[in-house]
Amino acid sequence: MLSRQRWFYRIRQFISALIAIIHLEERVLLVRVLSDPQLLLFERMPRFVQRHSLDVYHALMRAGHADPYLLQAALLHDCGKVDEEGRTIPLLYYGLIVVMQHYAPDLYERAARDGRGLLYPFALHASHERRSVAYAEAAGSHPAVVQILRDYAERRVTPFTNALHAADDAN
Repeated sequence: MLSRQRWFYRIRQFISALIAIIHLEERVLLVRVLSDPQLLLFERMPRFVQRHSLDVYHALMRAGHADPYLLQAALLHDCGKVDEEGRTIPLLYYGLIVVMQHYAPDLYERAARDGRGLLYPFALHASHERRSVAYAEAAGSHPAVVQILRDYAERRVTPFTNALHAADDAN
């Protein structure tokens, strides 16, 4: 069961997504940190996903992580939440996905497997990590970035995936 504190966290997270802002200095940072093809991947994401990715990046920086490949992976770890045709997961689905994954994981898995019509966002969400790997690789990302994303998608425990997971969970 989600604790009261976790519910408040999720509500704050939803409100933050509604009002997500990317600051000018962060745009400058993105141009400095990402290659042009990687920047295109980042720009395709909805603003609230961009904000989340930047928050993960900043959390890693605050924790003392300076590896450029880990930081690029942080910015791209959710780029697969956009499909090849540019379709994304509507914001309202995120709350439903979180609740279903926690309280009805079998139902979430069935919705993701079906993936037709109104269930498509579940399929997109369930496969986004593998898609992020493929997109990053196709964009010419350094092999280390691709490997971090692949390890993350395949739940391999490494120092980089531990750091990325902690920062992702905190944001």
